[in-house]
Formats: sequence, structure tokens, C-alpha cells
Amino acid sequence: MTRTTIAVPLLAALFIAAGIAHAQPAAPKAAAPAAASAASGKVLYPQTQFDWMLKERTQQGQPDSPELRVAIRDELNTRELLMREAKKSNLDKNTEVKNQMELAGQTVLVRAYVTDWIKKNPISDADLKKEYDQIKLQMGDKEYKVKHILVEKEDEAKDVIAQLQKGGKFDDLAKARSKDPGSKDRGGDLDWNAPGGFVKPFADAMAATPKGKFSSTPVQTQFGYHVILVDDVREAKVPPYDEVKPQLQQRMQAAHLDKYFKELRSKSGV
Repeated sequence: MTRTTIAVPLLAALFIAAGIAHAQPAAPKAAAPAAASAASGKVLYPQTQFDWMLKERTQQGQPDSPELRVAIRDELNTRELLMREAKKSNLDKNTEVKNQMELAGQTVLVRAYVTDWIKKNPISDADLKKEYDQIKLQMGDKEYKVKHILVEKEDEAKDVIAQLQKGGKFDDLAKARSKDPGSKDRGGDLDWNAPGGFVKPFADAMAATPKGKFSSTPVQTQFGYHVILVDDVREAKVPPYDEVKPQLQQRMQAAHLDKYFKELRSKSGV
């Protein structure tokens, strides 16, 4: 692998971020050995920058190799040279550029602080397990395959029920009369769901309706009036705690962080 194949993708990020379209130069016919190249040429950057970038690249999965080190050296040198050219053009004194630089620095500092805050304020295993148990309780021990017909008025729902009682087909009535754009074309089909996936009046009516039957009275929710058909019922398939723990931790940590942000704004009167 030549140094060009690594250096170009790394440097491309600079031009993409700046919105500059450029043509990729052709690779040289013969590249100098990586180790020899790394030992030659000036170094325009502090070693701390090199060490940080090398750590970042390897953490992203790139193996530490002579080619990678040369690519980083080339990128840092190019960055410095471009910085010097930008300053010669007085771009560092441009108001818009200065604002962007300030925001970029702020982003780095804020990200570092948030990362540190999360480490110091982790979600405990006890809280994670408690949340898991609450979700499991909300889901219930059964899942329902249901269809529904949603209308605006109670009289409309009663008329739908009357037609069903006379032998009308649920799918046809749903396609013709339901106001739910997400399910009407499928005959009102909502697929398999746990009660916790619906608002309480709907969930309660669904659980109370026998398999193969439809609700005998309209079910009112904030969306309108529903006629519910329970196609099938099965035991709920709840994933084990260890399987969902990473996603649960991420969600709870985000909520915990959002609460902290709100408290900061409240204390500052903003």
C-alpha cells in the first residue's frame, strides 16, 4: 500500500468541510518507502498533535503502521501550511471565519465537558434494571395482532359496527372509511403490538376483546373513535435484559443529560 492511498482520504476531509471541489491527483508511479519518507522532510507541528491524531485514528480501527504515520505527518504539515496561507490572506481576521473558529473551539470544549460529566454521572445498574422492569410491565405478557377503523364521530363508529354485525368485511370498511392513513390501505392492519404501544383506552379495549372478535362499542381516544378487531393473540416476546441494556443505557443517559441541560438553563434564567 502506498502512502498516497492513505494520505488522500485523510486530507480530503479538509476540502469537503470547506466545500471545495478538487480533482484527486494521480498516484505517483513509484512511491518512496514509508519509513524513509517519514524520516525525511520538515515537521511543522508539535508532537502532541501527532500523538493525538495517531490515537484518534487507531481508536477508529486503523492499524498503527508506517504508512499511517506518514499520512498523519503529511496531513498535519499540510494543515499548517494552509493555515499560514490563510493568515497571509487575512482570513483569520474575517468576522465570519472568526465566528466559525470560536464555535468550533466551543464545540470541542463542550464535547469534552459532556463526556466527563457522563463519566461522573453514570446510570446505575439498579436504575437500568428498574426501568427495564417497568417497560416489561407496561408491555404486558401478551401481544395482539389487531386492525382498526378510525372515524371522527361516534355515530360513524356505531354505523361501522352495525355493518360488521350484518356481515360486512372489516378490510373493505377500513379502506373505505378509516381516517388513519397509515393503516387504511392495509385494511386497518396494525400488525403485532403490546398494549404498552397504544394509548390506554385503545389498549384496554384491545385486551378486553376476544380473539377473532371486534369491539361492540366505539372506543374513544384523542384521535377519534375506533372500531377494533383482534385477529390473534400470543405470548409476549420480551427481549432479555442483557440484550437491551446498551440501548436502554443510551436512552436513559440521554434523558439524564437533557435534564441536566434544563437545570442549567433554569438556574441561569434562560
